[in-house]
Amino acid sequence: MLSLYAPAFLQPIFVVFQEIMANLRKTILVVSFLTTALCGVSMVVVYQVNDSAGWTSMGQVDYQDWVANKIFHSGDTLVFNYNNQFHNMKQVTHQGFKSCNATSPLATYTNDSDTVTLGQQLGYFYFIRGYPCHYQAG
Repeated sequence: MLSLYAPAFLQPIFVVFQEIMANLRKTILVVSFLTTALCGVSMVVVYQVNDSAGWTSMGQVDYQDWVANKIFHSGDTLVFNYNNQFHNMKQVTHQGFKSCNATSPLATYTNDSDTVTLGQQLGYFYFIRGYPCHYQAG
């Protein structure tokens, strides 16, 4: 809006100022939108499997219970901590999981502390221990 009290020679300056302010508002709106969108993309979570107990067969371990209240997203990371003298970890298919068969794993991990970053693919990920005596333990 033009000020009624501004001299006539200043009115073109007010028009330019109004255009600058309108463009500035649009720019701020676009930057705010992009910032909000990018923050959502970068919010990944690192989960330690079975929390402080880690990837183990000792005690009463229920991984189904551990995973039940979690929602995983692409980019999230699962950390498997275990003693590789007694345990390892294999990623298997659904059928391999159901039958506790680790003979044809999708991936094998043996480093005490392994990380798996969830990719873009949708669906379930299945992990079991590769030692035969541990199949039924989880």
